[in-house]
Amino acid sequence: MKIYFPLFIIVLTLFSCQHKKSSLKKPVSNKPNIVLIMADDMGFSDIGCYGSEIHTPNIDRLASQGIRFDRFHNASRCCPTRASLLTGLYPHQTGLGWMTRLDLGHPGYIGQLNKQCVTLGEVLQQAGYHTYISGKWHVNKDDECEPDSPKHNWPVHRGFDGFFGTLKGATDYFKPEYLFENDRRIQPDSHFYFTDAITYHACQFIKEQQKTKSPFFLYVAHVAPHWPLQAKKEDIAKYMTTYQSGWDSIRLKRFERMKALGVISPNTNLSKPQGDILNWQELSDKQKKDMAKRMAIYAAQIDALDQGVGKIIETLKLTGALDNTLIIFLSDNGASSLKVSRRSKKYEDLGSDKSFESYGISWANLSNTPLKYYKLYEHEGGTATPLIVYWGDKIKRKGRIIHQTGHVIDIMPTLIQVAGASYPKTYKGHRIKTFQGISLLPYFNSDSLTKRTLFFEHVANRAVIDGDWKLVSLAKHTFPYITDWELYNLKEDRSETRNLAEKYPEIVKRLAEKWQTWAEQNQVLPLDGRDWNHKIADPKGVQTHL
Repeated sequence: MKIYFPLFIIVLTLFSCQHKKSSLKKPVSNKPNIVLIMADDMGFSDIGCYGSEIHTPNIDRLASQGIRFDRFHNASRCCPTRASLLTGLYPHQTGLGWMTRLDLGHPGYIGQLNKQCVTLGEVLQQAGYHTYISGKWHVNKDDECEPDSPKHNWPVHRGFDGFFGTLKGATDYFKPEYLFENDRRIQPDSHFYFTDAITYHACQFIKEQQKTKSPFFLYVAHVAPHWPLQAKKEDIAKYMTTYQSGWDSIRLKRFERMKALGVISPNTNLSKPQGDILNWQELSDKQKKDMAKRMAIYAAQIDALDQGVGKIIETLKLTGALDNTLIIFLSDNGASSLKVSRRSKKYEDLGSDKSFESYGISWANLSNTPLKYYKLYEHEGGTATPLIVYWGDKIKRKGRIIHQTGHVIDIMPTLIQVAGASYPKTYKGHRIKTFQGISLLPYFNSDSLTKRTLFFEHVANRAVIDGDWKLVSLAKHTFPYITDWELYNLKEDRSETRNLAEKYPEIVKRLAEKWQTWAEQNQVLPLDGRDWNHKIADPKGVQTHL
């Protein structure tokens, strides 16, 4: 006993120390948190740091303490951009070359994410991240949004630990029809406003996540400022006199501010308005009053979004997470020219849940200053987006404007590098297509530029950017659905005002061949320029342009 007793004490002491060691809190991960914030249908010049008169101090602060990109692009429409953003692939590679409304019967147009892609959530989960989305999903089929629907493409089944928001696209802000928490459909309360609710749930996730000491990825996918024009009265009131001078004069003021800020070069031209832009001076006083209020509501929607960005930043500060958080802000496409008019059209109802309106093409032309065309098109007005990156002390030259050309396909490789994640070759038994973008991380603190070749297509609108050259064409609604190519030098003519196709036919030929090769290899064909939004036709009738 004299021999064994001391040995017993030693063993007991070692066991006790081991037990205490295992019960200690895990060390805080040194991996950065990531907050990805996306606006919906917001134009290139709609925030203050890109030239707008709209009050966006919180987004502007991210820009002044971070960096802005002046040549960043999206996929020109909500579903395709979201698909590319989430996967690092061109939208057709994911199955979302068109929209979630319909399966067109071709691999690039099945109306939902396919199984040959992985989402940011799926990739970052494997790297030890907790993942969450608050807002708009819109990459599963529209007819699979009921509680008893197939859920394989719902957020919590595509890499997200938690989800609050809508599965569909446009929705009421005060009384959304399809509102979900994870897989459970929920009902909004009487004080509900969607932009604020998205912010609230994003902040709640940050607070809860901080208890786990794990890194997190938060995707804040706003519905604002997508139509319908619905905003809180106090936010609308801020802008009721702002737009009474009309779109022409305000567009000129934005144009000059953008040059002064450096987000466009001094030699940039102001593009001519495209489409049925109204003449402000020819409007009656009643029409002017109505139109000024529409833009005031739109501005209020962006203002509310910015307030939400401020609350997210404050929550990151309060939880001690801000210094180790990368924040990215962008828009999913250019401003929408679509005319939407439902329910009450009374002036006093505009902005409330009684009304379901859009602000129209004339104001959309302002939102996209100084660029040409709108959402859905592959001209710069459709594909150009602000991109702001904030990352505390990791950004060395704060407030700088980055001239590197980029695309939403670059978000996946950028976050992979930031998070130290790995991109899988297979996932859940399916072979995964290789991401198409590049990491933007090397450009955060560098003036170096890399020549890029980027491709675009949506409802037969086509484009390819190759260095400073851009080849682009409009679609038409009848076969063969295409019009002649236009050629622009974006370095000298960002607004696409001088078509150089006749002057440089050899460049047109070279870039057209590049686009055709890409289209053949990436599930883009057959092209279809029909207006599927208003007339659902037989997918078997689609013809191919080669």
